Amino acid sequence: MLLLPWQQTTYADAGVVADKNNPAVSIVVLGDSISAGYGIQRSDGWVSLLEHRMLALNANSQVINASVSGETTSGGLARLTQLLETHEPDLVVIELGGNDGLRGYPVTRIRENLAAMVELCRINKISPIIFGMRIPPNYGPRYTTAFHTLFKEVADATNTPLVPFFLESVATESTLMQSDGIHPNSEAQETLLENAWNVLQSLL
Repeated sequence: MLLLPWQQTTYADAGVVADKNNPAVSIVVLGDSISAGYGIQRSDGWVSLLEHRMLALNANSQVINASVSGETTSGGLARLTQLLETHEPDLVVIELGGNDGLRGYPVTRIRENLAAMVELCRINKISPIIFGMRIPPNYGPRYTTAFHTLFKEVADATNTPLVPFFLESVATESTLMQSDGIHPNSEAQETLLENAWNVLQSLL
């Protein structure tokens, strides 16, 4: 039975434990356009590449891409309960916050939404992982700094694994970005996979 945050408030150690008789791992990726494969073939996206890698390790593994272009942390939080009920994953990738930042949403709201998603996973014995993001400097140093640091703040406060900056080695390379300067192109997807895998593999 799925538990909700108000039914339990303590953070539990919810590491993925592999059953020797059933070692398959199920992962839900709750992301925005970067994980939904905006502007590229979805089959070329990093989530699809992750699925291929997982299947090569274990044919029974499953990767569910629940990412939606334009998604915010509020939208992700609203969808998370149903996703957990439907898929009963072992691990949830939370790749959200970029759209909140680009829309100038309050940092406190983003932080609270991320913490609530982590809590919802934890009370149901599901491992969460947070993917950090940055926004362009034209939003001003105060907001951009607060936005970047909020991901680490949530990760530290909840003892949650963190990918510090998901677009590391991608965002600053024009050859790996689409013409809008926001979304990675197909050539960047392998790098995104490795950025994610560096942290994901320790949880599997």
